[in-house]
Amino acid sequence: MSAPGVARTKVRRHPERGQYDRATIDAILDEALICHVGFVVGGQPYVIPTIHARAGDHVYVHGSAASRMLRTLGAGVPACLTATLLDGLVLARSGFSHSMNYRSVVVLGLATEVTDGAEKLAALEAIVEHVVPGRWAEARLPNEVEMRQTSVLRMPLDEASAKIRTGPPKDAEEDLDLGVWAGVIPLALVPGTPVADPQLRDGIALPEYARSYRIQNRRRTRR
Repeated sequence: MSAPGVARTKVRRHPERGQYDRATIDAILDEALICHVGFVVGGQPYVIPTIHARAGDHVYVHGSAASRMLRTLGAGVPACLTATLLDGLVLARSGFSHSMNYRSVVVLGLATEVTDGAEKLAALEAIVEHVVPGRWAEARLPNEVEMRQTSVLRMPLDEASAKIRTGPPKDAEEDLDLGVWAGVIPLALVPGTPVADPQLRDGIALPEYARSYRIQNRRRTRR
């Protein structure tokens, strides 16, 4: 399924980097561990970082029912959700041509509060599994009080686009003979060794999903 390359999400600066197919958009959203949601309240713009998860044709975000962001978005305020993966620093021969290799997604639309209990619980599961696959089955499920204290919003992927830069620096022809090193410094988010909670009860072993956690293993498609 392809996302329409509508005017509002069309990539205009470096249009050759724009991609509009859902497979690319979904893969970036699925790999990113955090997104930023932008909205305007009383003429003042805000951009808030938050955890997300994609499930099918929607992106879900959650938080406290008292959250200004969630209450504002749930009222039908237009929103912009972005996610970015940084893959490398691009060092050119000139300062002007320095860049970064990245994969990003922009989603525009209206968020809707999830009120159906089953969908809300499924969305919370998707968010937990998005961050640490395998965790939901082991952790205690939210109780009724916690569910009431939590708001979940879904945002459709009807208006979305990806922008991707890969490859070496693109210096001007006259700079290629300069005695300056040029190339790419690859970057990757790498998990460290898990650190147990100081209050962890004796005898609880480190689960395999935490022991072997790898960001690159998270690349998968949700349906």
